[in-house]
Amino acid sequence: MPRELTIALAQMNCLVGDISGNVDKIIELAATARREHAADLVVFPELAITGYPPEDLLLRPEFIERSEAGLERIRRAVGGIAVLVGFPHLHKGELYNAAAVLRDGETLALYHKHLLPNYSVFDEKRYFRAGSRPAVFELHGVQVGLTVCEDIWGPAPMAQAVRAGAQLVVNINASPFHVDKQAEREAVIRERIAVSPVPVVYVNMVGGQDELVFDGGSLVMDAQGRITQRAPAFEEGLYLTRLRVGRTGVEPLPDTVTETDGLAGIYQALVTGVRDYIDKNRFAGAIVGLSGGIDSALTVAIAADALGPDRVHAVMMPSPYTSDMSLEDARAEAEALGVRYSTISIAQTVDSIERALADEFTGSSRDATEENIQARVRGVLLMALSNK
Repeated sequence: MPRELTIALAQMNCLVGDISGNVDKIIELAATARREHAADLVVFPELAITGYPPEDLLLRPEFIERSEAGLERIRRAVGGIAVLVGFPHLHKGELYNAAAVLRDGETLALYHKHLLPNYSVFDEKRYFRAGSRPAVFELHGVQVGLTVCEDIWGPAPMAQAVRAGAQLVVNINASPFHVDKQAEREAVIRERIAVSPVPVVYVNMVGGQDELVFDGGSLVMDAQGRITQRAPAFEEGLYLTRLRVGRTGVEPLPDTVTETDGLAGIYQALVTGVRDYIDKNRFAGAIVGLSGGIDSALTVAIAADALGPDRVHAVMMPSPYTSDMSLEDARAEAEALGVRYSTISIAQTVDSIERALADEFTGSSRDATEENIQARVRGVLLMALSNK
């Protein structure tokens, strides 16, 4: 008789350095997956314990010790479900980007990432040693292979796992957003499956971390390269997938495939990045200079969607060159969004600076210099409001 496995894809928003908070969330989500969904396995993103990218925090011995203590806390706290979680693993003096599978106090598998990206925003070779061995564990009769993020972008790691007996491959990720990135990921996974035809469960991080934004988009692809499930982009949560296990192998059952929207995705990436940058750095809100033009109008809209209108203060700073239309448009947008709105004239301040420079500028015609004085005055005012 065919049987089913239930895997929970934990599309999690981590905070770099907050090991205690990340571990608390991992334990809570694992308990929810077991209690409310009877999941057999819950899968968390790459380096979920530390957050990604931990960068030079990895050079601190106490940080690695706290990470290992966090893994041990998960091991002790979670029972009745297997947990796959990413963490930095110090082994024989070398540090690895690792994934561990824990169940009922035991370690079922330990995997070291093979392919270390060292381009664009990535510099993993600075911190980690590359692994070389596959890791396959048994989950209720199914052989499950492990890979980590970049491993899916090259052919060898997944092929090695399948040669070691994997009937299903799980790939945990901290894959940042860029335009059309989801399509690139899915094309690469299809390439891997074409060579090693087993289903892939792909779990990605979500949320902003400094200059990076992770878009989620976790998915399941069957052995024919068809997407059977795709989680919403930019939404944290547990997403369940069910797999039928029979004589012919493992077959993911069809579920919700959330469609991707290019333009909406770009906007949501901006909203997510602003929200998490402000919240994770514990800022109270945002102060935005509003001019009545399209650039500042979009910026205020993003801030309001990211933080809520009550945490956004729009400031109009007119000069003698500001048109009535700009004033009207700025006020109308602030009222439509429900954000706080103030007007501070910069005319006297700019005039004072220009008079102070009058002797030095004698014989020179007006140019961008005077325009830049206006911009700098506005910057000074916004910074003073922010500091207060």
